[in-house]
Amino acid sequence: MKHSTSLGTTAAALIIALTACGGGDSGGAGYDYEPNPPAPPENQTFEDYGVNEQIPANEQNQSTFALDVDTGSYTITRASLAEGFLPDPAAVRTEEFVNYFTHDYPSPASGIGIHVDGTSVPFLNDPSKRVIRVGLQGATVSEVSRRPVNLTIVADVSGSMAGEKLEMVKAGLARLVDSLRPDDRLAIVTYSTEARLLLPMTPLTDAETIHAAIAELTPQESTNLEAGLRTGYEHALANVTDGALNRVVLLSDGVANVGETNPDQLAAQIAQEAGDSTQLAVVGVGRDTYNDTILEQFADQGNGFYAFIDSLQEAERLFVNDLTATLQAVALDAKVQVTFNPRAVRHYRLLGYENRQLEADDLRDDSIDGGEIGAGHTVTALYEVTLIEGVELTADTQLATVEVRYDDPGTGQPAERSAFVTTGAIASSFDLAPARLRQDIFVAAFAESLRGAPWGDQVSVAQIADGVATLSAAMPSDTAIAELASLTRAAANLAG
Repeated sequence: MKHSTSLGTTAAALIIALTACGGGDSGGAGYDYEPNPPAPPENQTFEDYGVNEQIPANEQNQSTFALDVDTGSYTITRASLAEGFLPDPAAVRTEEFVNYFTHDYPSPASGIGIHVDGTSVPFLNDPSKRVIRVGLQGATVSEVSRRPVNLTIVADVSGSMAGEKLEMVKAGLARLVDSLRPDDRLAIVTYSTEARLLLPMTPLTDAETIHAAIAELTPQESTNLEAGLRTGYEHALANVTDGALNRVVLLSDGVANVGETNPDQLAAQIAQEAGDSTQLAVVGVGRDTYNDTILEQFADQGNGFYAFIDSLQEAERLFVNDLTATLQAVALDAKVQVTFNPRAVRHYRLLGYENRQLEADDLRDDSIDGGEIGAGHTVTALYEVTLIEGVELTADTQLATVEVRYDDPGTGQPAERSAFVTTGAIASSFDLAPARLRQDIFVAAFAESLRGAPWGDQVSVAQIADGVATLSAAMPSDTAIAELASLTRAAANLAG
């Protein structure tokens, strides 16, 4: 895929002031532009899944995909920019950028709630264009109400994990232990040339022993990822207890050079081992040697999620906030289908989710895997839609219907929910759209620009940076948006 650094000039209505790419503040704290940036790491693997095309609604009006709560692509990009270079375009997945950020959808009493809205977007430079947002919110479960959990940590301690990688793992695990409950249990499996059960399943009442085992983690030899996963799943499945949640957490840079090394075969093994009782969380670590492709596949096959830690701060955020808060799933095998009204919508394009696409009939085919949604998790999808010109659209005109199907973890039975969006629910002006919707559009535009997708030809990274700066000023308490302002400015300088 061509890496576009388009510097278009069509966003005047969206951006308060356009500055020349590379002008103004040269990045934010921690993301300063380097005139002579280092060369990007060579030993990295990413999969290019292409970019979704515009689809005529009168030919195919249903868009179906498996839900995904991965965020690894955003933090990988953040690490690239912090090191002074633009990311590999194949490393950028739009939905993972959008899903990294906070959303404010209403929480349902159970399962998954649906929120649908939209807005016009000036930089699309077409009065018939709109963006429709599909927001899905998992029900929240309080920490005291969640079921106890059995966690099996599978930690890569091969030579490629030496240095900062393993230190981030150890720091994150230590904070994780401190955030768990006394009725939780944790085990640690390590792997290098061989796999080893470092710590059998141990109750958190013995946190001192668990901390001592974490402190023992040291880099060793080669990387037998297959042995680590096999041993981890064997121990996890041998320690399943009634009424408890079961999770395997893989911490790795994705390198595999001993045992089975074929990514497809390893992913197939995970799918076979995982079943319905044990979900896999995959945490990528490090930059100099890293296999994004294999780790993302693992999370998909293991009915879990994929994240990447690029700093001690991110390790703490992930292990303390994201992982512990979402240990309890509220929906399994979740899929969504959006049906567009061909009498109102001419074309539509889903931004991202290229490797999560399904056929229309797959929505109710229970043999087709969907995604797991943890308590409090949000999932957001954006569609660029082109309305039919010359057709009178009233405020009540229905543009699309959203259906979500998932298995209820408590009953094991399928559940469905639906919602729709009308013309009246679409903000007539971008400035009047909800702040979080504007956030999502800026974030998606940033991803599209970095990966060479269509929006990258409509708006420059410099323009996006200006828009994010304005949004950040209106949301001063949101540190993630402030960081995004710094990142987009750094990217604009590098593109220039």
